Amino acid sequence: MDLRIDHATIVCHRLGKPVVLADHSIRIDGGFIVDVAPTASMACADAGKIIDARNHLVIPGLINTHHHLYQSLTRCMKSVQDAPLFGWLTALYQKWKHLDYETVKLASQISIAELLLSGCTTTSDHFYIFPKSSDVRVEAVLEAAESLGIRIHACRGSMSVGRSRGGLPPDECVQDEKTILDDCRRALQSFHDPKPGAMRRIDLAPCSPFSVSAELSRDTAALAREYAALLHTHAAETLDEERYCVEKFGMRPIEWLDQLGWLGPDVYLAHCVHLSDDDIQRIAATRTGVAHCPCSNMRLGSGIPQVRRLLRAGARVGLGVDGSSSNDGGHLLAEARQALLLARAAEGPSAMTVAEAFTLPTLGSAAVLNRPELGNIAPGCCADLALYRRDDIALAGAVEQDPLGALVLCRVARADRVIVHGRTVVKNGQIATLELPTLIERFNRVVADGFTSAK
Repeated sequence: MDLRIDHATIVCHRLGKPVVLADHSIRIDGGFIVDVAPTASMACADAGKIIDARNHLVIPGLINTHHHLYQSLTRCMKSVQDAPLFGWLTALYQKWKHLDYETVKLASQISIAELLLSGCTTTSDHFYIFPKSSDVRVEAVLEAAESLGIRIHACRGSMSVGRSRGGLPPDECVQDEKTILDDCRRALQSFHDPKPGAMRRIDLAPCSPFSVSAELSRDTAALAREYAALLHTHAAETLDEERYCVEKFGMRPIEWLDQLGWLGPDVYLAHCVHLSDDDIQRIAATRTGVAHCPCSNMRLGSGIPQVRRLLRAGARVGLGVDGSSSNDGGHLLAEARQALLLARAAEGPSAMTVAEAFTLPTLGSAAVLNRPELGNIAPGCCADLALYRRDDIALAGAVEQDPLGALVLCRVARADRVIVHGRTVVKNGQIATLELPTLIERFNRVVADGFTSAK
């Protein structure tokens, strides 16, 4: 055996419901969990390295279903702190048009490090900014992920309809559709790994209804399905988007996506804030996934998604932090707490339970990304784990009342140890794979200089 974790308080799922297992052990071999049982029954079991976790809560590694990793470059930018989505985007495109390969890689490392420290072990990244004359490629994100050891769904995004054709982005931030599709195919052929336990997958992700054509949406869907890859996009995020779709296409965003062949079990949609009754039924009936991003929706004033109704209808719903320019942070456990609070603020205390909030970034997100091997602690699952100290001041008292409730309702700052596919990537609350202080210092210099180049 590669590793055994002993005497842990484990919070995981059994029969789809969260449970707390006291004084249990986890055996890991080849990056996968091979056994979970009371520690007393494992005393004679084979083990390589043993971690004594009697002072830890252990949960499945959290799964982030929507992010824009590069956006740490424009985190908290003063000029857009109070802007709604369309105004926010219009201003930020003027900054993002200067992106290059090294800048995107550096920004992605910063965002990934923040995610890992929160206990996140898998992230989706929606990267769709490929400025003209830039050397940016999806490899910048993949290299960043590999350098830190996180599991990633790298979404090769796209924008093809610029301002001159009635879209929102400036023309210098869009690509022609042949270039987009050729590079999507290249990314799939070069980097997509469909195997269970894969550390990286390529998803295809046109940005939004106001930045891509119907033809590109259909062609992208056909290409993704040729490679059994997932499809991802923003949908029904704001009322401005809804008005755009009604005026341009004569229908609401979800209806438009349905007409394009963009609903189904291989599709996950970010936000889904403004949904009609028919939209909810379409999403649930087609098994389309939803990436719920509560902090971003609140920060931009986009609205409150009807998560309770989606879940009751049987929709697959996971959690996303969204980009750092609309969230200003990347703490997935805190995002679960925010999801619970937002639901209750809108519909009362019965709108979301602690158990449902915990399920969103674990089994919920795993289902959205079609990754049944993630999001739980059980034999056959990937050895993706987050360990939090029981004696953290944020959990004092609460952990003796209810370990599950303590993790969701309290404000634990960071994980003490994070393991991805059996490899420790956070140890003693610090990134174990690179020198984070040096990275932060370099990153701050790049941001201060206008990030025209990180070389």
